[in-house]
Amino acid sequence: MAFVLPDLPYGRGDLAPHISETTLEFHHGKHHQAYVNKANELLAGTSEAALPLEDAIAYARDGGKGGLYNQVGQIWNHTFFWHSLKPGGGGQPGGELGGAIDAAFGSYDGFAEKFLASAVGNFGSGWTFLVKDGNGLAVENYANAETPVRTGKSALLTIDVWEHAYYLDYQNRRPDFVKAFLDHLANWDFAAENYASA
Repeated sequence: MAFVLPDLPYGRGDLAPHISETTLEFHHGKHHQAYVNKANELLAGTSEAALPLEDAIAYARDGGKGGLYNQVGQIWNHTFFWHSLKPGGGGQPGGELGGAIDAAFGSYDGFAEKFLASAVGNFGSGWTFLVKDGNGLAVENYANAETPVRTGKSALLTIDVWEHAYYLDYQNRRPDFVKAFLDHLANWDFAAENYASA
């Protein structure tokens, strides 16, 4: 079964003014779609064409198929990213996740400072994730199409810091994009669900 572009969990205009409808038209409708198309092209006619996405990631990584890994890793990362955003999101999480953030980073402000510095300092193209690693939490950077799926760590929340994620709205002002994510877009309900199931 071929991979398909997943629907966004909100309308393309619903994240404005922090992420514009135009950005989502390009980012979701063109960039994410291109990864889906290329992965399907690379797997067409093979016995692996019916693999679920996470199994395809393992197959590509373990089999040294870097071109395929880049496509399926980006499909997974982008799908996770769309769910890491929500209209009216951001701010400080509560509940068990909020307590875990306080324990790991000293406070939400400590987490936000670490996340901002990591995302802004993530050289080139990549992703910054909040992950559950054993009993604790960590902020980790991943380059290009790398993903926590293959690390044994549980992804809770991510931001895409490839330039196509923000350049139309923020140009070269990546710090402003990351701040907007933390203050207005981060889907802490999604992160809490991931934390509870990790």
